[in-house]
Amino acid sequence: MASAFAFASGTSPSFLPSNSLKPKHSPLRRPLAPINIRSESMATEKLGIKVETNPSESKLSQLGVRQWPKWGCPPSKFPWTYSSKETCYLLEGKVKVYPEGSNDFVEIGAGDLVEFPKGMSCTWEVSVAVDKHYKFE
Repeated sequence: MASAFAFASGTSPSFLPSNSLKPKHSPLRRPLAPINIRSESMATEKLGIKVETNPSESKLSQLGVRQWPKWGCPPSKFPWTYSSKETCYLLEGKVKVYPEGSNDFVEIGAGDLVEFPKGMSCTWEVSVAVDKHYKFE
């Protein structure tokens, strides 16, 4: 059975003008410029932990992040104390960091540049395996 919408090749249905299936061009229309969409970097500080979400690639290069050592861990929960300031960049993962003496937490994840202050004791609750670059100062 033939479709009710089948037309001879190159023709348009009789109820539409013959040029209605062709693209419309107007001297008032200009081609759309490509749009570069990138999440803007946003820096916050909570409970003494500084987090910058989606830092620019130029900032990461300026810091030399890709040359820093890497560390990773599976989902787990463990205590940690920072004997010196640590800056890290999470490539993968999701973590809730509970500073000692607080019931609140800071959530960090892939794409975050994070700074932990010297002397901070906390508990890491890793829900998604972590892969990060890190640097101690």
